[in-house]
Amino acid sequence: MRVGLYPGTFDPVTRGHVDIITRATRLVDRLVIGVAINRDKGPLFTLEERVAMIEAECAKISAETGAEIVAHPFENLLIDCAHDVGAQIVIRGLRAVADFEYEYQMVGMNRVLDDTVETVFLMAEAKHQAIASKLVKEIARLGGDVSKFVPAAVDAALRDRLRSR
Repeated sequence: MRVGLYPGTFDPVTRGHVDIITRATRLVDRLVIGVAINRDKGPLFTLEERVAMIEAECAKISAETGAEIVAHPFENLLIDCAHDVGAQIVIRGLRAVADFEYEYQMVGMNRVLDDTVETVFLMAEAKHQAIASKLVKEIARLGGDVSKFVPAAVDAALRDRLRSR
């Protein structure tokens, strides 16, 4: 069984993430969405909320594709998370050349830690390449419409969260 790990903070999950998840299911038998606990980033949503958003979106993808997709929170090294979930492949989404430079360094470090875990890059679809969770949150904070960038349930959660602040 080919197990893939798609890690990220997913704060919040965007249409770009959903695109990568959907396409990654064609490459693996089981896809684990690694939801990173990254205290340094100061997420807008709690870990539980981010996992719930991922699970809701992945349930739709699973229903459409028949793929096995699970959410897995993690706070350890990416390579250790890959071992924990039995992943042989790490899936990384790329939006632009700037993403590649960072990802290239990460792959190099991960290969030193364990050269049996491969990294596969998937380019975001052109219509999703500008979407970044950080920008989505900023637009939403300033009252802009982010419905084109995030699934409907995430849009509602963003509006609710920012309204309550």
